[in-house]
Amino acid sequence: MAAGAAAALAFLSQESRVRAGGVGGLRVPAPVTMDSFFFGCELSGHTRSFTFKVEEEDDAEHVLALTMLCLTEGAKDECNVVEVVARNHDHQEIAVPVANLKLSCQPMLSLDDFQLQPPVTFRLKSGSGPVRITGRHQIVTISNDVSEEEESEEEGSEEEAELCPILPAKKQGGRL
Repeated sequence: MAAGAAAALAFLSQESRVRAGGVGGLRVPAPVTMDSFFFGCELSGHTRSFTFKVEEEDDAEHVLALTMLCLTEGAKDECNVVEVVARNHDHQEIAVPVANLKLSCQPMLSLDDFQLQPPVTFRLKSGSGPVRITGRHQIVTISNDVSEEEESEEEGSEEEAELCPILPAKKQGGRL
């Protein structure tokens, strides 16, 4: 989990520099705010699907990190297949079974922060549940708000940071 968080922070740091218009690290990255909220839903014979979605006009990046699926009180000893419907890299909707839970042999499954981009639909394809799905809803917001005073300071520092062009080396004759 620590390696994934470090990679995400490295990406966000790079992304914030890109969004702030920085080149070569000359500009200070825009402030990044990361929030994390508990997520949970239950699938059963009465509620066979649940869709997690966010507002489309929201400029933040949303990630749903799943941690566990488990059978809860009242579950029968039958196969409970949970399917996730999401979009792939080509933005096509795909359905993938992620768990087959049975009370007598596998009542729970750890998903180790399995990350999905909303919208995501969970379906109980077979069985009557109840199956509890838990995880975290992570929200990353990159603020591009810069005050006029900071802009004038940045413009002044950019002028100071400009480097002289690199000139070709002079040839030295007669040396061996």
